[in-house]
Amino acid sequence: MNLNDTHDPARSSWVASAREPDTDFPLQNLPYGTFSAIGDAAQRVGVAIGDQVLDLGAVHRAGLLHGDAADAAALAARDGLAALMALPPQPLSALRAAVFSLLCNGTETSARAQAQAADLLQPARRLHLHLPCQVRGYTDFLASEHHTARNGQLKGLADPVPENYRWVPVAYHGRASSIVVSGTPVVRPHGQWKTAGGEVVFGPVDALDFELEMGVFVGRGNPQGTPVRTAEAHAHIFGLCLLNDWSSKAVQWWEQMLGPFLGKNFATSISPWIVTQEALEPFRIAAPARPSGLPALLPYLRTEGHAKAGTWNISLSAALQTASMRDRGAPPAVVSRTHLRHLCWTPAQMLAHHTSNGCNLQTGDLLGTGTISGPDDESRACMTELTRAGREPVELPCGERRPWLADGDEVVLHARAEVPGFVPIGFGQCRGVIAPAQPY
Repeated sequence: MNLNDTHDPARSSWVASAREPDTDFPLQNLPYGTFSAIGDAAQRVGVAIGDQVLDLGAVHRAGLLHGDAADAAALAARDGLAALMALPPQPLSALRAAVFSLLCNGTETSARAQAQAADLLQPARRLHLHLPCQVRGYTDFLASEHHTARNGQLKGLADPVPENYRWVPVAYHGRASSIVVSGTPVVRPHGQWKTAGGEVVFGPVDALDFELEMGVFVGRGNPQGTPVRTAEAHAHIFGLCLLNDWSSKAVQWWEQMLGPFLGKNFATSISPWIVTQEALEPFRIAAPARPSGLPALLPYLRTEGHAKAGTWNISLSAALQTASMRDRGAPPAVVSRTHLRHLCWTPAQMLAHHTSNGCNLQTGDLLGTGTISGPDDESRACMTELTRAGREPVELPCGERRPWLADGDEVVLHARAEVPGFVPIGFGQCRGVIAPAQPY
């Protein structure tokens, strides 16, 4: 692991909310996002610290950064977060270290500079959070064999897991234009599907589902025709976010010949903050072990270093809150708890395979991990698995039952990275309320 002072668990921030034990954004995190003040159309790049946001452009204009850090902040202020994401590691690390020092107790940063920084903090609740950057391309993988097997069984397939799945990271190209930031309502789509009685119908879909995933943002791209090796893939990953791949299952199953289309492309929600690879460095763990009896990975998908530290120790959960629960002030009920280690393909392998034919990824491209389901019932990470495709509705604490998502339901995703000896960090929330279908 490449650790430095910004990972030191003994350090804490003078920002009080960043010292709360359950905060997602302690001093050791410092994720990036894009925000605007309420009523102001100008979008700015910020860093989350506790329940506050630090405006990078304002920090630069105040002269609180120097050298590579100042140049990186100026670039972000002028050209947006994508310009920052495209930088090589050295200026990114310099900027992180400088912001860390500015927000940290007991550093060499002057009290005057920290007082200036305090004046530049804004409460996150008073800001409008946007997509972190323009998503230019979106590819969603199918990286959980548990999810794949359960879906295959529900469809009655003789072999629930296709042969090629154990050789190759499977994916489809999604729709970048319908990616929305957390909190954006998800309008129930219309679609065509075949009913259990054999009738083909069109209308507002009933089998509406969430899928608990993580998103992987590409930082530096690769030239067309030049693959990225698995050993080099982490150098092209800027950071991670939460991702909800909303799905209309009946439509997806009816239409799917060349891959998902209208069953998937109506909305994908992501959390507004990108947690950087550098922040996640202490949480690296070994890539999932290859089960015995499976074919060995082809050489382009394996390296010794990747096997030892190819993924991260990140636990995830999905919670559901109905409209009546919200009206009564009842909190969302957790319906799924899972872990990133359940994926049989890692983000580095996904990126390496994506580019193996020379496909050129670009800064701001987004890779979805696919539904992060695990082996046990609690780790089923979508309604399809939780309800056996609507046959066994989820029982909620309020007494309500859900075979699929209903209008007014809100799904809330969380994730947290933690290992002993380091300060845990989180990803914020990825939320979305189902709005009724519009008249067609």
